[in-house]
Amino acid sequence: MKADTQNVGSPIAMRVNSIDFFRGLTMFLLAGESTRLYDQFLEFNGSFMQFLGTQFSHHEWHGLHFWDLIQPFFMFIVGVAIPFAVANRIKKGDSNKSITLHALKRAFLLLFFGWALYCIREGKIVWQFQNVLAQLSVTYLVAFLMRNKSFSFQIIFTLIILLLIDLAYRFFPVENFNHPWVNFENLGNWVNNKIEGVDKASEWATLNVISTTAHTVWGVLCGKLLMSEKPAKKKIQTLLIAGVAALIIGYSLDILNITPIIKKIATSSFVFASGGWTILALCLCYWLIDVKKLFATGTNMFKIVGMNSIFIYMFFSLGFSGLIRKFFVPFTNVLFSWSGPLITGVITSLAVWAALWYICYWLFKNKIFIKI
Repeated sequence: MKADTQNVGSPIAMRVNSIDFFRGLTMFLLAGESTRLYDQFLEFNGSFMQFLGTQFSHHEWHGLHFWDLIQPFFMFIVGVAIPFAVANRIKKGDSNKSITLHALKRAFLLLFFGWALYCIREGKIVWQFQNVLAQLSVTYLVAFLMRNKSFSFQIIFTLIILLLIDLAYRFFPVENFNHPWVNFENLGNWVNNKIEGVDKASEWATLNVISTTAHTVWGVLCGKLLMSEKPAKKKIQTLLIAGVAALIIGYSLDILNITPIIKKIATSSFVFASGGWTILALCLCYWLIDVKKLFATGTNMFKIVGMNSIFIYMFFSLGFSGLIRKFFVPFTNVLFSWSGPLITGVITSLAVWAALWYICYWLFKNKIFIKI
């Protein structure tokens, strides 16, 4: 990891603003979770706020909430950025060897920081791939190495890995773990138990790193589309068709009781459904920001977060949101205690959220970009 200073106005080769907006918005929403804001929404009984709280929490098992899309969003947008990043390095004169070495280094650092978060939290060495950085270390490298393969090859590759992982869950023979879609009784949980050395490990499967590779590879394909010289209308049509097709496949698998949509073990139907929503979200961002030129101020607000996305993710994942909260609590309690503990808590969370954004803004203003 290094801190780079650069001219903010210097353009990245062939960059589209919607990519930075999408990444920044995703990370901004993740930062909001660290403030406890979404949990507090759930306490507003029988209201729209409670509905928001439900959508900003993971589905318990079979189904899909908005929050289940956040990790696919981030893994996908990393893939979208790969063709642009490589083109920028080539433009600077980097060789293929140096670009590949940089990718290998980045994958190693993503894995190191992903595992570090687990080890710090658990107080011991833990080898898991559940968090976004650890999963990205694998999916990013696979997508990078496949970036120059044909469209057909990459699509077939992702379909094969989704089929194989689906079959592996269905036909895993170990007793008590041969119920593919039952929580704690499937292949993913068996692998977790072996890795963690316990009888009942996390319900979030480490094997998800295999199936979610599709998200990052699909991101590369969409990035190459946006980077192409095709008319904007054609790009939007292609994204719409791809997104709707993925949604139809994902939800059909679920509705027809072939494979249920389960985020925690990243079933093939989940990957298709979440991938479809992700592609459509990118399409919407591209249309609004790069084609219609709307939301210029909002674009800058989220781009500021996206330009230091790994830093701010590590920052709040290491618990610094809690420290900032302790700073604000005495003041919000004095100023807003009349509104009740729940409203005061929401205001405190919003203040923490604003502080996290300001940290990104300060780094941006001082032209400091922490990269790996």
